[in-house]
Amino acid sequence: MNRDLLRDLVTALMAALLVVTAVVIGTAVENSDGTLRVNWPPLYAHWDPHLGPGTPAAVVVAAAVIAYGPTLAARLRWRTLLCTLWAVTTAWTISLALVDGWQRGIARRLTTKYEYLQVIDRFDDIPGTLRDFTWHILIDSPDHWPAHVAGHPPGATVTFVLLDRVGLGGGAWAGLWCILVGATAGAAVLVTVRALAGERMARRTAPFLCLSPAAVWMGTSADGYFAAVAAWAVALLALAATGHRPRLTALGAGLLFGLTCYLSYGLTLFALLAAAVLVLGQDRLRGSGLRARLRLLPSLLAGLAVVPLLFTLAGFDWWEAYRLLVERYHQGAGGIRPYWYWAWANLACTVLVVGLATVAGLRRAAVTLVRGRRDVLAPLRGRREVLAPPDAPDAPPRPSDTAPDHAAGPRLALLVLTAFLALLIADLSGMSKAETERIWLPFALWLLPACAFLPRRRPWLAAQAALALSINHLLLTGW
Repeated sequence: MNRDLLRDLVTALMAALLVVTAVVIGTAVENSDGTLRVNWPPLYAHWDPHLGPGTPAAVVVAAAVIAYGPTLAARLRWRTLLCTLWAVTTAWTISLALVDGWQRGIARRLTTKYEYLQVIDRFDDIPGTLRDFTWHILIDSPDHWPAHVAGHPPGATVTFVLLDRVGLGGGAWAGLWCILVGATAGAAVLVTVRALAGERMARRTAPFLCLSPAAVWMGTSADGYFAAVAAWAVALLALAATGHRPRLTALGAGLLFGLTCYLSYGLTLFALLAAAVLVLGQDRLRGSGLRARLRLLPSLLAGLAVVPLLFTLAGFDWWEAYRLLVERYHQGAGGIRPYWYWAWANLACTVLVVGLATVAGLRRAAVTLVRGRRDVLAPLRGRREVLAPPDAPDAPPRPSDTAPDHAAGPRLALLVLTAFLALLIADLSGMSKAETERIWLPFALWLLPACAFLPRRRPWLAAQAALALSINHLLLTGW
Protein backbone atom coordinates (compact mmCIF):
# COMPACT_ATOMS: atom_id res chain seq x y z
CA MET A 1 0.00 0.00 0.00
CA ASN A 2 1.51 3.34 -1.02
CA ARG A 3 1.71 6.26 1.38
CA ASP A 4 -0.89 8.41 -0.34
CA LEU A 5 -3.50 5.66 -0.24
CA LEU A 6 -2.71 5.03 3.43
CA ARG A 7 -3.18 8.73 4.15
CA ASP A 8 -6.49 8.64 2.29
CA LEU A 9 -7.70 5.74 4.41
CA VAL A 10 -6.54 7.37 7.65
CA THR A 11 -8.37 10.58 6.68
CA ALA A 12 -11.53 8.62 5.88
CA LEU A 13 -11.22 6.73 9.19
CA MET A 14 -10.92 10.00 11.11
CA ALA A 15 -14.03 11.32 9.37
CA ALA A 16 -15.90 8.12 10.26
CA LEU A 17 -14.81 8.51 13.88
CA LEU A 18 -16.15 12.06 13.84
CA VAL A 19 -19.53 10.71 12.76
CA VAL A 20 -19.49 7.99 15.43
CA THR A 21 -18.55 10.54 18.09
CA ALA A 22 -21.38 12.83 16.99
CA VAL A 23 -23.84 9.92 17.18
CA VAL A 24 -22.70 8.75 20.63
CA ILE A 25 -22.44 12.17 22.29
CA GLY A 26 -25.54 13.45 20.50
CA THR A 27 -27.64 10.50 21.63
CA ALA A 28 -26.49 10.99 25.21
CA VAL A 29 -27.32 14.70 25.14
CA GLU A 30 -30.70 14.17 23.50
CA ASN A 31 -31.65 11.44 25.99
CA SER A 32 -30.48 13.68 28.83
CA ASP A 33 -32.18 17.00 28.12
CA GLY A 34 -33.64 16.89 24.59
CA THR A 35 -31.98 20.12 23.55
CA LEU A 36 -30.66 18.81 20.21
CA ARG A 37 -34.20 18.49 18.88
CA VAL A 38 -33.36 15.58 16.55
CA ASN A 39 -34.20 11.92 17.00
CA TRP A 40 -31.02 10.40 15.54
CA PRO A 41 -28.25 12.95 16.07
CA PRO A 42 -26.54 14.40 14.21
CA LEU A 43 -29.16 13.76 11.49
CA TYR A 44 -32.78 14.87 11.51
CA ALA A 45 -34.05 11.29 11.21
CA HIS A 46 -35.57 8.28 12.96
CA TRP A 47 -34.07 4.82 13.27
CA ASP A 48 -36.33 2.74 11.02
CA PRO A 49 -34.73 -0.14 9.06
CA HIS A 50 -36.87 -0.75 5.99
CA LEU A 51 -36.99 -1.71 2.33
CA GLY A 52 -39.14 -0.17 -0.36
CA PRO A 53 -40.06 -0.20 -4.06
CA GLY A 54 -36.98 1.88 -4.83
CA THR A 55 -34.55 -0.61 -3.30
CA PRO A 56 -33.92 -2.79 -6.39
CA ALA A 57 -33.62 0.24 -8.67
CA ALA A 58 -31.17 1.98 -6.33
CA VAL A 59 -28.95 -1.12 -6.17
CA VAL A 60 -29.00 -1.48 -9.98
CA VAL A 61 -28.13 2.19 -10.54
CA ALA A 62 -25.30 2.01 -8.02
CA ALA A 63 -23.88 -1.18 -9.56
CA ALA A 64 -24.07 0.27 -13.08
CA VAL A 65 -22.27 3.49 -12.13
CA ILE A 66 -19.55 1.61 -10.24
CA ALA A 67 -18.99 -0.81 -13.13
CA TYR A 68 -19.31 1.52 -16.13
CA GLY A 69 -19.27 5.08 -14.81
CA PRO A 70 -15.53 5.86 -15.03
CA THR A 71 -15.23 4.34 -18.52
CA LEU A 72 -18.29 6.08 -19.96
CA ALA A 73 -17.30 9.38 -18.36
CA ALA A 74 -13.99 9.20 -20.21
CA ARG A 75 -15.46 8.23 -23.61
CA LEU A 76 -18.84 9.93 -24.09
CA ARG A 77 -19.10 13.13 -26.09
CA TRP A 78 -19.35 16.13 -23.83
CA ARG A 79 -23.02 16.98 -24.37
CA THR A 80 -23.94 13.31 -24.13
CA LEU A 81 -22.04 13.09 -20.86
CA LEU A 82 -23.98 16.04 -19.41
CA CYS A 83 -27.33 14.53 -20.42
CA THR A 84 -26.31 11.11 -19.12
CA LEU A 85 -25.19 12.65 -15.83
CA TRP A 86 -28.57 14.33 -15.39
CA ALA A 87 -30.49 11.15 -16.27
CA VAL A 88 -28.46 8.91 -13.96
CA THR A 89 -28.56 11.42 -11.11
CA THR A 90 -32.34 11.65 -11.51
CA ALA A 91 -32.68 7.86 -11.47
CA TRP A 92 -30.43 7.59 -8.39
CA THR A 93 -32.34 10.30 -6.52
CA ILE A 94 -35.81 8.96 -7.37
CA SER A 95 -34.86 5.38 -6.54
CA LEU A 96 -33.53 6.45 -3.14
CA ALA A 97 -36.67 8.50 -2.47
CA LEU A 98 -38.87 5.54 -3.42
CA VAL A 99 -37.19 3.38 -0.77
CA ASP A 100 -39.64 5.23 1.51
CA GLY A 101 -42.52 4.70 -0.96
CA TRP A 102 -44.24 7.15 -3.29
CA GLN A 103 -46.37 8.92 -0.69
CA ARG A 104 -43.88 9.11 2.16
CA GLY A 105 -40.83 9.50 -0.07
CA ILE A 106 -42.06 12.03 -2.62
CA ALA A 107 -45.71 13.10 -2.63
CA ARG A 108 -46.04 14.15 1.03
CA ARG A 109 -42.54 15.48 1.75
CA LEU A 110 -43.34 19.11 0.89
CA THR A 111 -46.83 19.13 2.42
CA THR A 112 -45.96 18.91 6.13
CA LYS A 113 -46.77 21.72 8.56
CA TYR A 114 -43.27 23.17 8.18
CA GLU A 115 -43.27 23.37 4.39
CA TYR A 116 -44.02 25.85 1.63
CA LEU A 117 -47.17 24.19 0.25
CA GLN A 118 -49.03 24.98 3.48
CA VAL A 119 -49.32 28.66 2.48
CA ILE A 120 -50.14 28.48 -1.23
CA ASP A 121 -53.66 29.86 -0.68
CA ARG A 122 -52.25 32.91 1.16
CA PHE A 123 -50.52 34.05 -2.05
CA ASP A 124 -53.64 34.74 -4.12
CA ASP A 125 -52.42 38.34 -4.29
CA ILE A 126 -48.66 37.88 -4.66
CA PRO A 127 -47.64 41.58 -4.45
CA GLY A 128 -49.93 42.13 -1.48
CA THR A 129 -48.55 39.08 0.34
CA LEU A 130 -44.98 40.18 -0.35
CA ARG A 131 -45.71 43.61 1.16
CA ASP A 132 -46.97 41.94 4.32
CA PHE A 133 -44.43 39.10 4.35
CA THR A 134 -42.26 40.42 7.18
CA TRP A 135 -45.30 40.91 9.43
CA HIS A 136 -45.70 37.15 9.79
CA ILE A 137 -42.11 36.00 10.38
CA LEU A 138 -41.97 36.11 14.20
CA ILE A 139 -43.67 33.29 16.08
CA ASP A 140 -45.74 35.71 18.17
CA SER A 141 -47.02 37.55 15.08
CA PRO A 142 -50.58 36.90 13.83
CA ASP A 143 -50.80 33.98 11.38
CA HIS A 144 -47.05 33.46 11.53
CA TRP A 145 -45.46 31.63 8.63
CA PRO A 146 -44.44 27.96 8.92
CA ALA A 147 -40.77 27.40 9.73
CA HIS A 148 -39.48 27.01 6.19
CA VAL A 149 -41.49 29.91 4.79
CA ALA A 150 -40.32 32.22 7.57
CA GLY A 151 -36.77 30.94 7.30
CA HIS A 152 -36.31 31.82 3.62
CA PRO A 153 -36.89 34.83 1.38
CA PRO A 154 -40.20 34.53 -0.49
CA GLY A 155 -38.59 33.45 -3.77
CA ALA A 156 -38.77 29.87 -2.53
CA THR A 157 -42.49 30.02 -1.75
CA VAL A 158 -43.33 31.99 -4.89
CA THR A 159 -41.77 29.19 -6.95
CA PHE A 160 -44.32 26.70 -5.64
CA VAL A 161 -47.11 29.24 -5.95
CA LEU A 162 -46.29 29.67 -9.65
CA LEU A 163 -46.15 25.90 -10.14
CA ASP A 164 -49.63 25.72 -8.63
CA ARG A 165 -50.82 28.52 -10.95
CA VAL A 166 -49.74 26.61 -14.08
CA GLY A 167 -51.54 23.46 -12.96
CA LEU A 168 -48.68 21.65 -11.22
CA GLY A 169 -50.04 21.96 -7.71
CA GLY A 170 -49.71 19.52 -4.83
CA GLY A 171 -46.92 17.64 -3.17
CA ALA A 172 -46.19 15.20 -5.99
CA TRP A 173 -45.51 17.89 -8.59
CA ALA A 174 -43.53 19.95 -6.09
CA GLY A 175 -41.43 16.92 -5.20
CA LEU A 176 -40.77 16.02 -8.83
CA TRP A 177 -39.83 19.64 -9.55
CA CYS A 178 -37.20 19.57 -6.82
CA ILE A 179 -35.83 16.22 -8.01
CA LEU A 180 -35.69 17.03 -11.72
CA VAL A 181 -34.27 20.52 -11.28
CA GLY A 182 -31.98 19.50 -8.44
CA ALA A 183 -30.50 16.70 -10.55
CA THR A 184 -29.19 19.28 -13.03
CA ALA A 185 -26.86 20.69 -10.37
CA GLY A 186 -24.28 18.00 -11.11
CA ALA A 187 -24.16 19.04 -14.76
CA ALA A 188 -23.60 22.65 -13.68
CA VAL A 189 -20.71 21.60 -11.45
CA LEU A 190 -19.24 19.60 -14.32
CA VAL A 191 -19.48 22.58 -16.71
CA THR A 192 -17.69 24.73 -14.15
CA VAL A 193 -14.90 22.23 -13.56
CA ARG A 194 -14.33 21.87 -17.30
CA ALA A 195 -14.19 25.63 -17.81
CA LEU A 196 -11.76 26.26 -14.96
CA ALA A 197 -9.72 23.08 -14.61
CA GLY A 198 -10.01 21.31 -17.93
CA GLU A 199 -12.03 18.47 -19.37
CA ARG A 200 -9.94 15.68 -17.90
CA MET A 201 -10.69 16.74 -14.32
CA ALA A 202 -14.36 17.21 -15.19
CA ARG A 203 -14.66 13.71 -16.61
CA ARG A 204 -12.97 12.23 -13.53
CA THR A 205 -15.53 14.05 -11.37
CA ALA A 206 -18.64 12.89 -13.25
CA PRO A 207 -19.25 9.43 -11.68
CA PHE A 208 -19.06 10.88 -8.16
CA LEU A 209 -21.64 13.52 -9.02
CA CYS A 210 -23.95 10.72 -10.23
CA LEU A 211 -23.60 8.55 -7.15
CA SER A 212 -23.46 11.06 -4.33
CA PRO A 213 -24.92 10.31 -0.87
CA ALA A 214 -26.30 13.87 -1.08
CA ALA A 215 -29.05 12.40 -3.28
CA VAL A 216 -30.69 11.06 -0.10
CA TRP A 217 -31.64 14.66 0.73
CA MET A 218 -31.79 16.08 -2.79
CA GLY A 219 -34.93 14.01 -3.31
CA THR A 220 -37.96 16.29 -2.75
CA SER A 221 -36.04 18.78 -0.62
CA ALA A 222 -36.45 22.37 -1.78
CA ASP A 223 -32.77 22.84 -0.97
CA GLY A 224 -32.00 20.56 -3.91
CA TYR A 225 -33.74 23.08 -6.14
CA PHE A 226 -31.79 25.91 -4.46
CA ALA A 227 -28.56 23.99 -5.05
CA ALA A 228 -29.27 23.75 -8.77
CA VAL A 229 -30.01 27.46 -9.16
CA ALA A 230 -26.82 28.39 -7.30
CA ALA A 231 -24.78 25.84 -9.26
CA TRP A 232 -25.92 27.16 -12.63
CA ALA A 233 -25.16 30.71 -11.50
CA VAL A 234 -21.57 29.62 -10.80
CA ALA A 235 -21.39 27.63 -14.06
CA LEU A 236 -22.53 30.57 -16.19
CA LEU A 237 -20.08 32.85 -14.42
CA ALA A 238 -17.29 30.34 -15.12
CA LEU A 239 -18.24 30.32 -18.81
CA ALA A 240 -18.28 34.11 -18.86
CA ALA A 241 -14.92 34.31 -17.10
CA THR A 242 -13.36 31.97 -19.66
CA GLY A 243 -14.68 33.74 -22.74
CA HIS A 244 -17.77 31.70 -23.68
CA ARG A 245 -20.23 34.38 -24.91
CA PRO A 246 -19.14 36.46 -21.92
CA ARG A 247 -21.83 39.15 -21.93
CA LEU A 248 -24.72 36.71 -22.33
CA THR A 249 -23.43 34.19 -19.80
CA ALA A 250 -22.53 36.99 -17.35
CA LEU A 251 -26.09 38.30 -17.63
CA GLY A 252 -27.47 34.81 -16.96
CA ALA A 253 -25.12 34.34 -14.02
CA GLY A 254 -26.27 37.63 -12.53
CA LEU A 255 -29.94 36.70 -12.91
CA LEU A 256 -29.42 33.36 -11.16
CA PHE A 257 -27.24 34.84 -8.40
CA GLY A 258 -30.01 37.35 -7.73
CA LEU A 259 -32.58 34.56 -7.59
CA THR A 260 -30.30 32.52 -5.33
CA CYS A 261 -30.26 35.32 -2.74
CA TYR A 262 -34.08 35.30 -2.73
CA LEU A 263 -34.27 31.52 -2.26
CA SER A 264 -32.10 31.30 0.86
CA TYR A 265 -30.38 33.96 2.95
CA GLY A 266 -27.36 31.76 3.61
CA LEU A 267 -26.61 31.36 -0.09
CA THR A 268 -25.22 34.89 -0.18
CA LEU A 269 -22.02 33.05 0.82
CA PHE A 270 -21.82 31.95 -2.80
CA ALA A 271 -20.15 35.32 -3.34
CA LEU A 272 -16.98 33.55 -2.18
CA LEU A 273 -17.33 30.93 -4.89
CA ALA A 274 -18.05 33.62 -7.45
CA ALA A 275 -14.85 35.43 -6.45
CA ALA A 276 -12.86 32.21 -6.82
CA VAL A 277 -14.32 31.68 -10.28
CA LEU A 278 -13.30 35.16 -11.40
CA VAL A 279 -9.77 34.62 -10.07
CA LEU A 280 -9.44 31.25 -11.78
CA GLY A 281 -10.94 32.42 -15.04
CA GLN A 282 -9.24 35.76 -15.41
CA ASP A 283 -6.20 34.57 -17.39
CA ARG A 284 -8.21 32.51 -19.87
CA LEU A 285 -9.77 35.47 -21.68
CA ARG A 286 -8.34 37.06 -24.77
CA GLY A 287 -6.39 40.19 -24.01
CA SER A 288 -6.00 41.81 -20.63
CA GLY A 289 -7.57 39.90 -17.77
CA LEU A 290 -8.47 43.12 -15.95
CA ARG A 291 -10.08 44.72 -19.00
CA ALA A 292 -11.96 41.50 -19.75
CA ARG A 293 -13.35 41.31 -16.20
CA LEU A 294 -14.44 44.93 -16.35
CA ARG A 295 -16.32 44.22 -19.57
CA LEU A 296 -18.22 41.47 -17.77
CA LEU A 297 -19.34 43.67 -14.90
CA PRO A 298 -22.15 45.64 -16.60
CA SER A 299 -23.88 42.46 -17.78
CA LEU A 300 -23.27 40.68 -14.48
CA LEU A 301 -24.56 43.57 -12.37
CA ALA A 302 -27.53 44.16 -14.68
CA GLY A 303 -28.61 40.56 -14.27
CA LEU A 304 -27.91 40.61 -10.55
CA ALA A 305 -30.24 43.59 -10.06
CA VAL A 306 -33.33 42.08 -11.71
CA VAL A 307 -34.73 39.74 -9.04
CA PRO A 308 -33.92 42.03 -6.06
CA LEU A 309 -35.51 44.95 -7.92
CA LEU A 310 -38.70 43.01 -8.65
CA PHE A 311 -39.13 41.86 -5.06
CA THR A 312 -38.27 45.30 -3.67
CA LEU A 313 -40.77 47.03 -5.96
CA ALA A 314 -43.37 44.48 -4.84
CA GLY A 315 -42.75 45.60 -1.25
CA PHE A 316 -40.48 42.93 0.21
CA ASP A 317 -37.58 44.21 2.36
CA TRP A 318 -34.78 41.58 2.30
CA TRP A 319 -32.73 43.16 5.08
CA GLU A 320 -35.67 43.63 7.43
CA ALA A 321 -36.82 40.06 6.76
CA TYR A 322 -33.36 38.71 7.58
CA ARG A 323 -33.23 40.72 10.83
CA LEU A 324 -36.59 39.27 11.84
CA LEU A 325 -35.51 35.78 10.79
CA VAL A 326 -32.57 35.91 13.20
CA GLU A 327 -35.04 36.73 15.98
CA ARG A 328 -37.43 33.99 14.83
CA TYR A 329 -34.55 31.50 14.69
CA HIS A 330 -33.82 32.04 18.37
CA GLN A 331 -37.52 31.87 19.22
CA GLY A 332 -37.64 28.28 17.98
CA ALA A 333 -35.36 25.26 18.08
CA GLY A 334 -32.39 27.37 17.05
CA GLY A 335 -32.47 29.11 20.40
CA ILE A 336 -32.44 25.80 22.25
CA ARG A 337 -29.95 23.70 20.30
CA PRO A 338 -26.48 24.00 21.88
CA TYR A 339 -23.82 25.67 19.74
CA TRP A 340 -20.99 23.69 21.36
CA TYR A 341 -22.34 20.45 19.89
CA TRP A 342 -23.54 21.57 16.46
CA ALA A 343 -20.39 23.59 15.68
CA TRP A 344 -18.59 20.28 15.09
CA ALA A 345 -21.48 17.84 14.67
CA ASN A 346 -22.59 19.78 11.59
CA LEU A 347 -19.32 18.68 10.00
CA ALA A 348 -20.21 15.07 10.83
CA CYS A 349 -23.48 15.65 8.95
CA THR A 350 -21.45 16.90 6.01
CA VAL A 351 -19.36 13.72 6.02
CA LEU A 352 -22.58 11.72 5.64
CA VAL A 353 -23.75 13.98 2.81
CA VAL A 354 -20.58 13.97 0.72
CA GLY A 355 -19.16 10.58 1.69
CA LEU A 356 -15.76 9.35 2.77
CA ALA A 357 -14.43 9.52 -0.79
CA THR A 358 -14.93 13.27 -0.80
CA VAL A 359 -13.19 13.62 2.55
CA ALA A 360 -10.17 11.75 1.18
CA GLY A 361 -10.34 13.89 -1.96
CA LEU A 362 -10.33 17.08 0.09
CA ARG A 363 -7.10 15.98 1.74
CA ARG A 364 -5.54 15.50 -1.68
CA ALA A 365 -6.97 18.83 -2.84
CA ALA A 366 -5.33 20.65 0.07
CA VAL A 367 -1.97 19.02 -0.69
CA THR A 368 -2.35 19.83 -4.40
CA LEU A 369 -3.12 23.48 -3.71
CA VAL A 370 -0.15 23.87 -1.38
CA ARG A 371 2.19 22.31 -3.91
CA GLY A 372 0.77 24.19 -6.90
CA ARG A 373 -0.11 27.52 -5.35
CA ARG A 374 2.37 29.36 -7.56
CA ASP A 375 0.64 28.10 -10.71
CA VAL A 376 -2.90 28.88 -9.59
CA LEU A 377 -2.01 32.35 -8.29
CA ALA A 378 0.20 33.27 -11.25
CA PRO A 379 -2.50 35.50 -12.82
CA LEU A 380 -2.56 37.66 -9.70
CA ARG A 381 1.18 38.22 -10.13
CA GLY A 382 0.92 39.39 -13.69
CA ARG A 383 1.67 36.09 -15.47
CA ARG A 384 -1.15 35.12 -17.78
CA GLU A 385 -1.85 32.38 -20.30
CA VAL A 386 -3.91 33.88 -23.16
CA LEU A 387 -6.17 31.04 -24.18
CA ALA A 388 -8.94 30.95 -26.77
CA PRO A 389 -12.36 29.54 -25.86
CA PRO A 390 -13.44 26.31 -27.57
CA ASP A 391 -15.21 26.74 -30.91
CA ALA A 392 -18.07 24.44 -29.93
CA PRO A 393 -19.17 22.56 -26.80
CA ASP A 394 -18.45 19.19 -28.44
CA ALA A 395 -15.13 20.18 -29.97
CA PRO A 396 -12.25 17.97 -28.78
CA PRO A 397 -10.02 19.84 -26.36
CA ARG A 398 -6.95 21.43 -27.88
CA PRO A 399 -3.86 22.59 -26.01
CA SER A 400 -5.01 26.18 -26.50
CA ASP A 401 -8.47 25.42 -25.12
CA THR A 402 -7.62 24.03 -21.74
CA ALA A 403 -5.63 25.04 -18.70
CA PRO A 404 -2.10 23.65 -18.64
CA ASP A 405 -1.97 20.21 -17.01
CA HIS A 406 0.23 21.44 -14.18
CA ALA A 407 -2.37 24.09 -13.26
CA ALA A 408 -5.54 22.01 -13.58
CA GLY A 409 -5.18 20.32 -10.19
CA PRO A 410 -4.48 23.49 -8.19
CA ARG A 411 -7.36 25.28 -9.96
CA LEU A 412 -9.82 22.57 -9.02
CA ALA A 413 -8.40 22.43 -5.50
CA LEU A 414 -8.94 26.16 -5.02
CA LEU A 415 -12.54 25.84 -6.22
CA VAL A 416 -13.52 23.01 -3.84
CA LEU A 417 -11.64 24.46 -0.88
CA THR A 418 -13.37 27.81 -1.38
CA ALA A 419 -16.69 25.96 -1.16
CA PHE A 420 -15.46 24.31 2.03
CA LEU A 421 -14.52 27.73 3.42
CA ALA A 422 -18.04 29.01 2.72
CA LEU A 423 -19.43 25.97 4.52
CA LEU A 424 -17.20 26.65 7.55
CA ILE A 425 -18.37 30.26 7.70
CA ALA A 426 -21.98 29.08 7.66
CA ASP A 427 -21.11 26.69 10.47
CA LEU A 428 -19.43 29.29 12.66
CA SER A 429 -22.32 31.73 12.17
CA GLY A 430 -24.51 29.62 14.45
CA MET A 431 -27.46 30.03 12.07
CA SER A 432 -27.25 26.40 10.92
CA LYS A 433 -27.53 24.34 14.07
CA ALA A 434 -28.76 20.92 12.90
CA GLU A 435 -30.51 19.89 9.68
CA THR A 436 -27.42 20.88 7.72
CA GLU A 437 -27.66 17.65 5.72
CA ARG A 438 -30.38 19.58 3.88
CA ILE A 439 -29.44 23.22 4.41
CA TRP A 440 -25.85 22.83 3.20
CA LEU A 441 -26.64 20.85 0.04
CA PRO A 442 -25.76 23.81 -2.23
CA PHE A 443 -22.26 23.96 -0.70
CA ALA A 444 -21.78 20.21 -0.34
CA LEU A 445 -22.16 19.61 -4.08
CA TRP A 446 -19.06 21.71 -4.70
CA LEU A 447 -16.99 19.46 -2.46
CA LEU A 448 -17.65 16.39 -4.62
CA PRO A 449 -15.20 17.38 -7.43
CA ALA A 450 -12.41 16.72 -4.90
CA CYS A 451 -12.97 13.05 -5.76
CA ALA A 452 -11.28 13.73 -9.11
CA PHE A 453 -7.97 13.60 -7.23
CA LEU A 454 -8.52 9.98 -6.15
CA PRO A 455 -6.53 7.45 -8.20
CA ARG A 456 -8.74 4.38 -7.63
CA ARG A 457 -12.27 5.45 -8.34
CA ARG A 458 -14.35 2.27 -8.34
CA PRO A 459 -13.69 1.28 -4.69
CA TRP A 460 -14.45 4.84 -3.61
CA LEU A 461 -17.63 4.88 -5.71
CA ALA A 462 -18.68 1.65 -4.00
CA ALA A 463 -18.09 3.29 -0.62
CA GLN A 464 -20.23 6.27 -1.66
CA ALA A 465 -23.08 4.04 -2.81
CA ALA A 466 -22.90 1.86 0.30
CA LEU A 467 -23.18 4.91 2.54
CA ALA A 468 -26.19 6.31 0.68
CA LEU A 469 -27.99 2.97 0.62
CA SER A 470 -27.28 2.37 4.32
CA ILE A 471 -28.60 5.77 5.38
CA ASN A 472 -31.75 5.48 3.30
CA HIS A 473 -32.56 1.92 4.39
CA LEU A 474 -31.67 2.19 8.08
CA LEU A 475 -33.06 5.68 8.77
CA LEU A 476 -36.26 7.50 7.94
CA THR A 477 -34.88 10.92 7.11
CA GLY A 478 -36.93 14.00 7.86
CA TRP A 479 -36.29 15.61 4.49
